[in-house]
Amino acid sequence: MPIALIGIGLMGTALTERLLAAGFALRGYDIAPERLRAFEAMGGTPAASAADAARGAEVVITSLMTAAIVRQAVLGEQGAAEAMPPGSLLIDTTTCGPGESIALANDLSPRGISLLDATISGSSASVRRGTAVVLAGGDPEAFERARPIFDAYARTALHVGPNGAGATAKLVVNLVVGLNRLALAEALTLGERAGIEPARMLDVLREAASYSRIMDGKGKLMVTGRFEPEARLSQHLKDVGLILDLGRELSVPLPASALHQQLLTAGVARGWGDLDNAAIILVLRALAGGEA
Repeated sequence: MPIALIGIGLMGTALTERLLAAGFALRGYDIAPERLRAFEAMGGTPAASAADAARGAEVVITSLMTAAIVRQAVLGEQGAAEAMPPGSLLIDTTTCGPGESIALANDLSPRGISLLDATISGSSASVRRGTAVVLAGGDPEAFERARPIFDAYARTALHVGPNGAGATAKLVVNLVVGLNRLALAEALTLGERAGIEPARMLDVLREAASYSRIMDGKGKLMVTGRFEPEARLSQHLKDVGLILDLGRELSVPLPASALHQQLLTAGVARGWGDLDNAAIILVLRALAGGEA
């Protein structure tokens, strides 16, 4: 099954590795030439535009930062939709607002193109390990058609509902994951200031009733202070903004997420936006007057 991949950043690179390893023929496009060169070195076929990547592909996957960028890449000049015939499938892995996913699906439907808002729960490292979870909204038949693709990079794929449901589920999941990360950072900072060595404190947290999976992936980064990005701090700030937008739209107060947004904003303002989102601990340490 020929596949086109548009967006070869952290997540797109991980998707590339898994899809090529699974035997899929892959054409890719990114606006950054160095990413295209890396993509070619991995075994993919680089394209000159999104439309060029989509030409001849049965399925197009977008892995981009925002819904606006996805819309431009799909429906803009030299966008993927120009080359996608009726009956083709767009899998959008981008974290965005559910209304944006629904609008894109509605715009593609008259062209005979199906959309799955197939968001990914997990980081690029999770995709690379094959342990991510796909949360998909869209037509059930389109979901089943995409299952072999999801199996290449995810531990499991869940069909959540119609278009927009995958995007909604991802925001709800990210709310919990982000606040778990913040709670871990706060706890480690408190223990550190009280004189408990961070690695030892993390061991205690893992063994006690406080345990969460976030400690396995992000705890080590917080303890070692190594923040090579698997998912960037600035990216989660964008996600929390979407979470708060959804809360306002549905009249659901989200006070913890509102505070989280302020802390993430402070981290980005200090120049930590391109670090892994585990770098939220730097914000807590800075507030505590310690080394960041």
